[in-house]
This record gives sequence, C-alpha cells and structure tokens, in this order.
Amino acid sequence: MSELGNRLKQAREERKLSLDDLQAITKIQKRYLLGIEEGNYGMMPGNFYVRAFIKQYAEAVGLDPEKLFDEYKNEIPIVHTEETIELSRVKTHKELPKSASKVLEFLPRILIIAVVILAAVIIWITVQNKPDSSGQADQPKQTSSGENEYDAIESPEEPEPKETDAGSAPAEEDKPAEEKPAEPASEVVFKETAGRKAVYELTKAEQFKLDVTSSGTTWIEIRNASGKKFFSGMLNKGKTESHDFTNETEAFIVIGNASAAQIKVNGKPVEYKIDPKKTVRQDMQIVYTKE
Repeated sequence: MSELGNRLKQAREERKLSLDDLQAITKIQKRYLLGIEEGNYGMMPGNFYVRAFIKQYAEAVGLDPEKLFDEYKNEIPIVHTEETIELSRVKTHKELPKSASKVLEFLPRILIIAVVILAAVIIWITVQNKPDSSGQADQPKQTSSGENEYDAIESPEEPEPKETDAGSAPAEEDKPAEEKPAEPASEVVFKETAGRKAVYELTKAEQFKLDVTSSGTTWIEIRNASGKKFFSGMLNKGKTESHDFTNETEAFIVIGNASAAQIKVNGKPVEYKIDPKKTVRQDMQIVYTKE
C-alpha cells in the first residue's frame, strides 16, 4: 500500500465508511477505489482518471485534494497536457464528405435568396390587405330609415336630474378596509464561498427549522456553532433529517454527496452556490440573525 493510499484509507475508516459506501458517494467503481488505496494505478483507464478519482476520493473523506497532489506529487502520475490536446485534435478533426462541403459552399447564397423571397411575399400580402379609400369621401353618410341627415344629428333630450330631499347629504361610498402591512418573509441570503464551503445568512425569521433530504445515498453531518452534533452518518434514499435550530446561532452541514441531498430552511430549498457535479463533498454554514 502506498503512503497516499494509506492516508486516504485511514480518513475513510475514521468516517466509518466502507468501500461500498464510498462507491455510492463518488460513483467510482469499488475496484478502482481499492486500486487507489493499494497504489495500483496501472489498472486505471489512464493517468487523467487516476488524478480525477483521487480528487473525488479525497473530497468524499474530507481531505484537501490540492494539498495531497502537492505532498505526493512524486507518487501520483502526471497528465501530459500537450499529448491530451493533440489526441483530442486528432479525434475531433473529421473531413467532411464532398457533398456536404458543396452544400456549405452554397448555403449563404441559399439563405440570401430565401430572405429576398420572404420579403417579397410580406410586401405582396401587405399591399393586398390595404383598404381601398378611393370613392369613399364622395359617398353620403347613411342614416337610419325614416330619418334624414339633419334628424340624425339632433341631440336627444337629456333627462331632468332627480330632486333630492333638502338637507340630505349624498351617500358616502363605502371605503375599503385598510389592509395591514404584511410581515416581511424570512429569507436565506448567500454571503460568500471559501473553498468547498458556502456561507448563508437567515434573516427576518422567527424560527429556524432545518430539513436535509436524500434522493440517493449520502453521508451527512449536522452540528451547531459549538460543535454539538445533531446527526452524523449515512442518509439513505428518501430519508429526511429535521432539526430545530431556533435557539441556535448557526447550523453547519457537511454533505458527502451534494448532488443527492436537498437542504431546506423553514420549508424553502437552499440553492447550492458551488456546482455539486464538480465538487462532490460540500460544507454549508447558515448563520441565524434574529431581529
């Protein structure tokens, strides 16, 4: 077993995770995880995958992968960037067939012709739908039967206003009841990120209720500002951990597989500010500011 593999295995055992648990969290096959612990990199698909698998393994057990890469740089295979670029160029460069190249050559001309035809059709439709105003000015205005044009313009008699009782005041219109201003809704505001940790602040809230729901299998740890653990362990698919932090100043959540966990505060989801597909293990700190 290599020194790096021994250190990773020790961190995994400290968190009481088996290789099966780690496979569920990282989505890396168990045989590759075992190969990392034993330092058997020859079984990997390539050097790029070696570094990628070590990075995911380290994040899942709470270690900093960049520090590990620097500390064990003589042990971890190096990825040759130039070779990778050249290989990708060879794979992606495909010669188009002659028929396709001819189509591409005439494509700009075809587009121009289509635009001209479309413009001509629009102009023709506009002209056809334009109303003909000729001769309308000389036509006399039609009036209803039995009336001439003078009768038609006579104003009808206006009804006399109804008399009201002397001294009676006009009825006041009902005034709508004044609405009370709504209480400000609680909100979780994102503050900053530091590495894999995202910091949020809960304001305008009379309570702080935290829910963590798993849509897969993930390792979760929930604690308060003083380090007291409310939960620590594997959270299986469909399970939810709910805790009341109303009397606390902050909540700190460690998520082993962020893409399989949803965080809610007072029933509202909290959005990940760090992409869970790129950073598997994440830490979330929610500071509770009471007003």
